[in-house]
Amino acid sequence: MTLPRHVAIIMDGNGRWARERGQLRTAGHKAGVVPVRMCIEECARRRVEALTLFAFSSENWMRPSDEVGSLMGLFMDALDREVEELHAHGVRLRFIGERHALSVRLQSRVAAVEERTAANSGLKLQIAVSYGGRWDILAATRALAARCASGELRPADINESLFAHALALGELPDPDLFIRTGGERRISNFLLWNMAYTELYFTDTLWPDFDVAGLEAALQYFGQRERRFGLTGEQVAGQDS
Repeated sequence: MTLPRHVAIIMDGNGRWARERGQLRTAGHKAGVVPVRMCIEECARRRVEALTLFAFSSENWMRPSDEVGSLMGLFMDALDREVEELHAHGVRLRFIGERHALSVRLQSRVAAVEERTAANSGLKLQIAVSYGGRWDILAATRALAARCASGELRPADINESLFAHALALGELPDPDLFIRTGGERRISNFLLWNMAYTELYFTDTLWPDFDVAGLEAALQYFGQRERRFGLTGEQVAGQDS
């Protein structure tokens, strides 16, 4: 089976999972830690190069303050609890998003975790926190505009490759497979530039219930896709022959 080099996931359905059980939304977020571990372990085991998880969007700041506070606390706890095991398994951990929106304490912890795992050569794990695809494109545009203003770069020099490299995932291949749990059929401002040719897989399974079988189904779906990137089926067949 052909495997993706890079998998991106929107982990949706935590709140509904908790509500169905008569629990607070925060209980769903806590339960969602289990499938996060599973996806990291399975992607590492299968030699997937990169995994990017959408943990908290730019828009999520508008949620109730108690839920936001609980999520930030979960991030802190997870960093403290998981980083050494991730490091021991060679996982390189990075965070993408608007860091200045995070607390100073969380920014410091994030930076320390990235430094701790920076030299690892295993699975490249990206956690999108306070991230939005439009923010990402604007940040890249501003960075390139600043280089032009300084004389380092000419506007005519900017091409797709240079622009892509200025994005949060600039050093990684674009996601081959996008998975969204929870039943919604949209990408919700996630990796807008990077997912131009990504295969999209949607499942009604709520994130805390997403298991190895669910991930396997998504990977099987990807393996059956003919990826043409604008070519005809005949052209793709000619390349494979």
